[in-house]
Formats: sequence, structure tokens, C-alpha cells
Amino acid sequence: MKAVVVKIGSNIITSNEGLNSRRIGAIARAAYAVSEMGYSVALVSSGAIAAGRRKLRIRGKRPDIRLKQAAAAVGQSSLIRQYEKKFAQYGRMVAQILITQDAFDDRRRYINARNTILSLFSFGIIPVINENDTVAVDEIKFGDNDRLASLIAGMLGAERLFMLSDVDGLYTDDPKKNKNAELIRAVDDVNDDIMNMAKISSSSAGTGGMYSKILSAEHAAEHGVTVNIISGKLPGRMVSVLQGKHYGTVIRAKEKKISSRKGWIAFGIKSKGSIVLDKGAVEALAKKGKSLLPSGITGVKGDFKTGDAVYCIDMEGNRIAKGLTNYSSDEIRKIRGRKTSEIEKHLGYRYSDEVIHRDNLVRIK
Repeated sequence: MKAVVVKIGSNIITSNEGLNSRRIGAIARAAYAVSEMGYSVALVSSGAIAAGRRKLRIRGKRPDIRLKQAAAAVGQSSLIRQYEKKFAQYGRMVAQILITQDAFDDRRRYINARNTILSLFSFGIIPVINENDTVAVDEIKFGDNDRLASLIAGMLGAERLFMLSDVDGLYTDDPKKNKNAELIRAVDDVNDDIMNMAKISSSSAGTGGMYSKILSAEHAAEHGVTVNIISGKLPGRMVSVLQGKHYGTVIRAKEKKISSRKGWIAFGIKSKGSIVLDKGAVEALAKKGKSLLPSGITGVKGDFKTGDAVYCIDMEGNRIAKGLTNYSSDEIRKIRGRKTSEIEKHLGYRYSDEVIHRDNLVRIK
């Protein structure tokens, strides 16, 4: 299966008058053309809140959470109807999938979500995915749909992720303010220079911006997904890119991609706390790929349960790794700095010799 994920920001398909029907039609036409090239296509589309705000006549940049959730409930139905109408012109059905972060935090639900999308692909159906803003609170929010799109692309093992933007790629400066800003055509390594360029650009209608796009693109690239940031005003360029032409900015996939499970640990599941390591443990994890033992732990930050994702940090607070813990925060506080043979003495039981096994540990560069 060859999959393509298309991320569509609210500023691409909405205006002061509500949903931009013509733009949605152009995206549907382009997505259909991509599917005719042999790809299964999934859309990750924002726009529900912006559409609902227009219908409910809610003004201002940041309405409170209740108004945003009401707007999402009203706007989502309008959004999916538009996609349904436009894709019907090409004989294609769409399916609405609303999702929150907690679906990624649980491995079984994560796999179920993946299987649902794959089943829809088998019927030639176009999934239209959005965060479930009507029920999402901070604890279960993705933050923005750039991150959600990268997670979906990684989940599916997609070949390509297109991010449709209000600017046609990453520039050395904000092209809306500086006519001499230069387009960055390709990125092989998302380093500090690239991230600093990305911070310059921002989005007016959505929650993301170029910084969010580049950060999410980096995560997708770790999964082996090639990411193209192109103009959302010209969605037909997706077909041209897949035919070998160049538009916008491409963030190239990593040759040595992360496994699906480790990608889920690294980017999908949210961290619930941190474990502080001594210098020896930092070296064991960062350079040797070892498991984390209690003897190398100097402290614990936050409260978490067995099986939660946690960051492993050094004494200065730098993130070294992320993994699934075999012990809770309370248990680790009791066994930190101890030998493995002493775990049972201090707890009265021993789940595992390792606090985090290396198979459940992902190093952070």
C-alpha cells in the first residue's frame, strides 16, 4: 500500500465568509488525481472551528474553550458536508474520523485507529481526519493538526506528507514582509538554523505556523516519510511533485527510519514526567543503547504510573531519551540509586530488573 497524507490548514479553506467551497473543490480534485496515481489518500483537515465561528458570529482571536468547542460542533458538520459533496463529483466517498491524543497514548487504540484507516483505504474511501475539538481539553489535545498529520503519516507508513500552507514553503525570512526572502528548496537535517527560520513565519487563522510544520515534518521524516510544504492555493501541484517536479520545500525522509513502535513512543504518546540520570546512565543510554537501571537514577519529576511514557533527562535538564517505564514515580523514588538486586528489598516485589528496557527506549538526538 502506498499512502499519501494531506494536511489542510484552516487558513487554506476558510475566510471571513466561512468555508471556501471553491478551494475545497480544488483540493478534492487534486486528491482524487493523486488517488488515480495508485495512492491511498487521507486528509487531515482543520477548519471546523473557523467555520463554526462564522456561523455562530463569534468574533475575536481567542474565544474561550466553551465557545471554541461549540464552534467546532457546528463547523465540523459543515466541513464534512463540503468534502462529501466535492468528492462525490469523482465518485468517491469520504469518512469522518475525529480523534484526540488519548487514542495515541494507548497502544491498542492506536493500532485500532490505524486498522480503521486501512480498512477505509481498501474500499477506496478518503478519510477526513480532524482533532475532536468538541471534547478535547489540554490533556488530550495534539496542539495543532500539523502534529496530528505527522502522526497519521507515521502511523500509516505513508510515502508522502503534503502540508498545504498559506506560503509556498520555508523561507529565509517572512516573505510577506521581506520581498528578498529566499525559498529553502530542500532540507536534509532540521537543525537550529532551520528552526530559527521557521519561527519567523506565522499563521493567522490556525493554531500552527511554519515552526509547527517544520517540527512536525522532522518527526514524519524520522518515520521515513518525505514531507512537502507547498502552497494550498495550488493543490494540483501535489500531482506534479509525485511526478518528479519540484515546488515548495521538501524535507527528505531519513534513510534509517525509526520503527513503528519506537516512533509511537518518541512522537505519539505524551510524556507524563521525567527521570533524572547520573553521568554514567546518560552515557549508557545515549552512546551504548543500554536499558535504564535504578542505580543510574538520581531523581524523579512528576507523578506517573507503570507503563507511562517519561523523558530521561540529565542533571541539567536536557532530554536524553524517552521510554515506557516499568515502575511508577513513587516506586522509582524508593529504588533510585539502588542496585537491581535491591529492588525487591525496598519494594517487596520486583516487576523487572530494568526501570526502562532498551526495547521501550528511544534516544533523543
